[in-house]
Amino acid sequence: MPRIPAHTLDSAPQGSKEMAGHLKQRMGKLLNIHAGMAHSPAVLGAYEGISQAIAAHGSFDAQTKEAIALAVGNQNGCDYCQAAHTLSARKSGLTDEQILAVRAGEVDFDPKLAAITEVAREVAARTGNVSDAAWQVALDAGWTDEELTEAFAHIAANLFTNYFNHYAKTELDVPAAPSLSA
Repeated sequence: MPRIPAHTLDSAPQGSKEMAGHLKQRMGKLLNIHAGMAHSPAVLGAYEGISQAIAAHGSFDAQTKEAIALAVGNQNGCDYCQAAHTLSARKSGLTDEQILAVRAGEVDFDPKLAAITEVAREVAARTGNVSDAAWQVALDAGWTDEELTEAFAHIAANLFTNYFNHYAKTELDVPAAPSLSA
């Protein structure tokens, strides 16, 4: 049972209504994560702020963004984000097999994507620390200093949502992600 219940657009605090409305329009419905965040305009605004900054200034394609989200969500054991980003990753063009590989940390289909998801996984697992070896693999795979810096914003946005879902015990309102264990 969720600790923080989901708001509707009508029940959301006045300071959250406009942001929640934009999220509902963008996503097709007010997802439970956003409906929970709506309890606090500060939380919803923080989420919207980093999302808008990434949208306005980010350079990563949809597959890279989704792969980072899947890697971080898997590392953090966030079922909600794994489910939501499985849907988005499919829309970005990743196959179900590729999505499972990214979640499992076994990206053998794209060395550049493997390198950035390993950096993301290490950041999530090691409180922001990345081994010199993983960093060098990313550089060798073709990621620039600018892109590795940008990756931090994507990782941080996903840490924010992963931790919120754990904190709030957000109820799943999208199809569950397939299990990694066969």
